[in-house]
Amino acid sequence: MTERLAGKTALVTGAAQGIGKAIAARLAADGATVIVSDINAEGARAAAATIGGKAKAIAADISDPASVKALFAEIQALTGGIDILVNNASIVPFVAWDDVDLDHWRKIIDVNLTGTFIVSRAGTDQMRAAGKAGRVISIASNTFFAGTPNMAAYVAAKGGVIGFTRALATELGKYNITANAVTPGLIESDGVKSSPHNEAFGFVEMLQAMKGKGQPEHIADVVSFLASDDARWITGQTLNVDAGMVRH
Repeated sequence: MTERLAGKTALVTGAAQGIGKAIAARLAADGATVIVSDINAEGARAAAATIGGKAKAIAADISDPASVKALFAEIQALTGGIDILVNNASIVPFVAWDDVDLDHWRKIIDVNLTGTFIVSRAGTDQMRAAGKAGRVISIASNTFFAGTPNMAAYVAAKGGVIGFTRALATELGKYNITANAVTPGLIESDGVKSSPHNEAFGFVEMLQAMKGKGQPEHIADVVSFLASDDARWITGQTLNVDAGMVRH
């Protein structure tokens, strides 16, 4: 692609497959050293091997502070620290409201929202310690705008990610660290194709301004822009990437 991220280190969580893997591949193509992280260690290694170049795999559970601490210690030893953080890891459920209990709620919030906080805490601390002008890009979801059914805890968590992004931008602007969120629509990723969400493409396409199925690369292209110097004056924003399904 380009070399606009040459000399940068990027961490992408949940990067063993789908959107995360596409983001990692695009950032690597743009010249970054990419840390491919996932709770699935074997999947992370396979993704890093496929991406090639300067991609490195490190397994981590983003909901576990000890695991995240070890992740960033290894990144520090390997590269000297991150410049770009992409919070992509999440659980995407399909659970009817009447079946949502407290255990399910806590599991989704722990990974999708609290995990984003844990990684952002460690990542932005590492950026500031090195005096780096960094980028934090969090993958939320357009379900927050649509109130999509069968995803109550997920919608709540992703709404929290959007709010957290706005607050983070305010807190970190004085350090030249930007924080933005990307809200994909329905994407034909590995996870979606193996879930009941795969049956929703026809309905979603009727709502889109442009026709077709969203692909992981559509999200990766936007993340690449936000990670670059071209986006240096953009922070605290939520960029909706769903072919115009939601217009606001």
